[in-house]
Amino acid sequence: MSDYRKLDAEYYMPAFSRTMMIRRGKGCTVWDDDGNEYLDLVAGIAVCSTGHCHETVVQALCRQAHELIHCSNLYYVPGQAEFAKRLAEVTGLSQVFFTNSGAEANEAALKLARLATKRTKAVSFTHGFHGRTLGSLAVTHKPGIREPFEPLEPKCSFVEFGDLEGLRAAVDTDTAAVLLEPIQGEAGIIIPPEGFIEGVREICDEKGALLIADEVQTGMGRTGTWLAMHQTRAMPDIVSLAKGLGSGFPVGAIVAREGLAFKKSEHGSTFAGGPLASAAGMATIDVIEPLLPNIAAKGERFREGLARWNPRVRGLMIGITVGEKCPEVQARCAEKGIIVNCAADGNLRLVPPLIITEAEIDRATGVINEVLTEICS
Repeated sequence: MSDYRKLDAEYYMPAFSRTMMIRRGKGCTVWDDDGNEYLDLVAGIAVCSTGHCHETVVQALCRQAHELIHCSNLYYVPGQAEFAKRLAEVTGLSQVFFTNSGAEANEAALKLARLATKRTKAVSFTHGFHGRTLGSLAVTHKPGIREPFEPLEPKCSFVEFGDLEGLRAAVDTDTAAVLLEPIQGEAGIIIPPEGFIEGVREICDEKGALLIADEVQTGMGRTGTWLAMHQTRAMPDIVSLAKGLGSGFPVGAIVAREGLAFKKSEHGSTFAGGPLASAAGMATIDVIEPLLPNIAAKGERFREGLARWNPRVRGLMIGITVGEKCPEVQARCAEKGIIVNCAADGNLRLVPPLIITEAEIDRATGVINEVLTEICS
C-alpha cells in the first residue's frame, strides 16, 4: 500500500485538514484504513442520503456504466429527461437545469435571475453559505473565505438572518434575487424565526426580485419533506440542489417555476446531467421516497436523546452549540466510533444518512451525551 499521507503532502494542495482515510462504507457505517469502524453522522456532509453504497444506487450506476458513461449535451442524454421530470414533480416546480455541484447550481440560479429580471445585484444573509466559486462566493457571508477574493460579482448586500425590516431596506430596484437557505447548514443548523421565510417571499414579490432557495443541504428529504420550503407557506422561484441528490455521485441542479428557463446558448455544461448522474439521481429519488414519512420521527428521537444540550432539530439536521471545545468533542466522538462534524461558530452538526435506524440513533446519542458530559460539563 502506498504512503498516501506522504504523497498527499507532496502532491496535493493543502486546502483541507484531514486526520483519517475512509476506505469503505456500507449503510451508516464506514471503516478507516486501519480497519476501525465508525457510525457516520456526517454522511459526506449531507451527501450520502441513502447511506454508503446503497445497493439500488450501485446497481443503477453499474448498469449505466456498462452502456454509456458520458454523452455530450449536444445530444439527448439517456435518462436525463426522466430525471428532470421526477425532480420537477417532487419539488413542485417546472423545469430543470443540471449541474455538477451546489456551487455550480447557485451560479446557474444567479445567472437565470439576472437574465429574467435584467437586474444585477443580490441580497443574502449573514452566516449563509452558497459555495466557493467566484459568483457563489460573492453571496456567501463568511468574511474569512470571501474577502481575499474581492472584488466579486454580483454585488451583494448581507442582511441579518431573520431580519425582515433589514431585508426590506436592502432590496431595491436593481436587486435580481434574494438567496436564502431555509435552514443554515454550514452555520451550524440555524433555524429561522417563525414566518420569516414567508416574509422574505412577500418582500421579493413587493420589490420584483426573485427568491432563490439554496436547498443544497436541506433538500432531497433531509428535513422530512423533499424541500425544506415545503414546510412553509412560501415557494421559491428557483431552488438549487446538490449534495443528497446523487447519493454521493456528483449531481447538482436548479429547478425553476414556470416561465423561468435558459434559452439556447444562455448556459451550458459538458458533464452536467450525464448518464451516470441521471442514473444515480433517479435511483436516489426511488430510495428516499418511502423514507420520507419517518424522517421527522427520527429527528425527534435525536432531540429526545440529546435534550440536555438543547439541540436544534429539523428532520435529520441536528445542531448543538458547543463552543470552542467543539473540535475536542469531534475528536473524542471519533475515538468512540461516532463521526460528527464541527460547523461554524463551535456548532456540532449531525446530518446522518436518511436510512439511519432507531438503534443507531440511540447508540449515537448515547456516545455524544457521554462525550459532551465529559468535555463540556
